[in-house]
Amino acid sequence: MYIRWVQDFGWEMEVAQHLSKSYGDRALAVAKMATMTGKRWPIIGKKIHPEFPYIDAEIRYGVREYACTAIDMIARRLRLAFLNVQAAAEALPVVVDIMAEELNWNEAERKRQIKMANEFLANEMGQMVNRASRDKIPINLSKEEIQTYIKRFQIIDKDRKGFVSINDIRRSLKNYGEEVTGEQLHEILREIDTNMNGQVELDEYLQMMSAIKSGHVAYSRFARMAEMEEEHHERETLKKKITVERSGGGL
Repeated sequence: MYIRWVQDFGWEMEVAQHLSKSYGDRALAVAKMATMTGKRWPIIGKKIHPEFPYIDAEIRYGVREYACTAIDMIARRLRLAFLNVQAAAEALPVVVDIMAEELNWNEAERKRQIKMANEFLANEMGQMVNRASRDKIPINLSKEEIQTYIKRFQIIDKDRKGFVSINDIRRSLKNYGEEVTGEQLHEILREIDTNMNGQVELDEYLQMMSAIKSGHVAYSRFARMAEMEEEHHERETLKKKITVERSGGGL
């Protein structure tokens, strides 16, 4: 059934499978609430987080099924908070924006919902505990891994400042056509900025990668961004090399 939805509605395969499994014969009712992505593919169904198959329509549908708070949505409807606390925190501004449209929340209520949901993630879902335990983990990476991560860090830190700033993160995300709000940028920064100085230093990045390797942290958007930035850098380097070779070495 979900194969037809991919063909007929222009959904991502992963999204179609998720909606089919989660909603059964109600999946089409959910689909009707989805918005256009503005991309060639997928055509409809904006994801609320790039690493998970949840789409905007599920928020609208959840409101109609009496999900009245952001906590209801991320914990009880989507259950994203139980799958990945960090991803739930990153998706929260998008979730709240959609709920605000549906429930006519003003800016004060929107901020209140974000505050309550963040407190829920920190206290009930162990986000602060996970962060504290990660900070105590010794860096346990091989020499090759450290070299790889230093290379990725330096690619993002194009000006060789010795740290990654909010603007570096914004520029990197923009390379992939991903526009993010200031609030989302600060969320990405907070997940890795352990000394709270408003920038990412190399040792903080290595600490995060060691925590991911050991299983203390499941996912980091900054880590994923660094990986994609390296892939982009390698492609651009290869293109330049091919261009020079075709021009006879540039002589």
